[in-house]
Amino acid sequence: MQLSLFDEKEIRLPSRYEDLDESYKGRLSPNEKLLSLINRAQKSMQINGGIRFLPIYGESGAGKSCAAREISTHIPSVRTFVLERKEIESKDELINRVVYERERNESKILVAVIDQYEENVADREKIPTKFIEYLSLLDRGDFRYIPIVFLWLTTSKEFQSMLQNATSRNRRILLEENFTIIGPLKDEWPRIIEETFSFHNNEKTLADFGVLKEDLIDIGRDTNTIGAAIESVGSILSENIDNIQNLSEYQVIIMWPVADSLRNQRVMQFSKAREGYKLNWDFWYSQLNEEDRSQLPLKELNRTRLYFDFRVIPVRVADLHRLCINLDIEETSFGKTYIDRFKNTHFYHVVSGGWDTYEYNPVKERESKRSKDAEAWYNTVTEKSIRLGQRISKVFKECGFDSSYEESISSKYSRVRADIFIRRPGTTKSQVIIELKAYSSENTMPSTIKDAIKVTLRRHAQFAGFLQRQ
Repeated sequence: MQLSLFDEKEIRLPSRYEDLDESYKGRLSPNEKLLSLINRAQKSMQINGGIRFLPIYGESGAGKSCAAREISTHIPSVRTFVLERKEIESKDELINRVVYERERNESKILVAVIDQYEENVADREKIPTKFIEYLSLLDRGDFRYIPIVFLWLTTSKEFQSMLQNATSRNRRILLEENFTIIGPLKDEWPRIIEETFSFHNNEKTLADFGVLKEDLIDIGRDTNTIGAAIESVGSILSENIDNIQNLSEYQVIIMWPVADSLRNQRVMQFSKAREGYKLNWDFWYSQLNEEDRSQLPLKELNRTRLYFDFRVIPVRVADLHRLCINLDIEETSFGKTYIDRFKNTHFYHVVSGGWDTYEYNPVKERESKRSKDAEAWYNTVTEKSIRLGQRISKVFKECGFDSSYEESISSKYSRVRADIFIRRPGTTKSQVIIELKAYSSENTMPSTIKDAIKVTLRRHAQFAGFLQRQ
């Protein structure tokens, strides 16, 4: 029994720093302007002593926490830590925490982060004066020889101004006025969102859940911060899950015979071999020219890929040769050795529905007399694709499957023809449509493979009613 395509419970797309996987946080892009200020503060404190204070404004979701808390990732000489509520409200607690950090990081500049504390307390207008008084006293006393920068993150410009004004009697500690974090450029958002999703979801892509790069660009136009954009993507994902789980009873597989390792690799790069040769949408998309990217109905084609659990599988002709000789002779028998060899192919494991229990081993190409004989044979049958499909269908019958060739399949929207059609009752995908691409080795080029996939996707998009026939 095949498993459903996705497990809804596994989907994660964190929009807040706190929810990111710890091992991912180190990948966050640096805020160069903030790092430059920290370096400037370090030099200033070395020369003039004392501490520094920087109120940072940014809209919710702009990336303030990411930029501030990961300073030490990009400047190894810095130790960054977040102050707890009691350490903000009590001077003694603050001193204890700073001394604790200093003793364990003697050679480093300390950066203490206050992350939007004012949003969770009453009488917030009293906070700036009280906290800055603490800092001013400590600047002249306990912290005089401790190089430390305090960063206060806020989503309120008014509160940022209050913090800045509170330093009027000790202006030296104010590192810069009206410092604002706006986050990464919008052009970078699609890449960042895709990387974040992929990392937190076992390298799955957003396209696997019906969200394309073009969708991310559109979302970016309508949102002000990357955090808000991620939240919008999350909403789309939650809407798409039920639709994606409503899978078709058909599975569509492109079977591509290959005569050598070069052609095998060319076909394989369009699929994800370890995932049962699912179409590698990102690679296929990367092969499209600008005209295709702008004119193709990509959303509908991607929906088709998901709906039909679309696969692209290279099949070594050496595993077909002895089963497919004398194609013009309909009545033929098969040797057990050749049938067993066919049953060991990745192609058979996928078609038979047994991939989930198969322990993956990469296909190893070896130059041998068998492979050379098979290549010579294959060069003589590329013009006999119908006969070849008929014979492969017969091989599947020999393996116990209800199989036919040149099968016409109709829906209320259109009709498709399966070069090989397999019925496997009791599985989620109970009917398998196999398109046989018996291309010559010379014609097995990335552009050819890309176009063949495009045609097959479009044909089945019409079959499913996702596209109208033209």
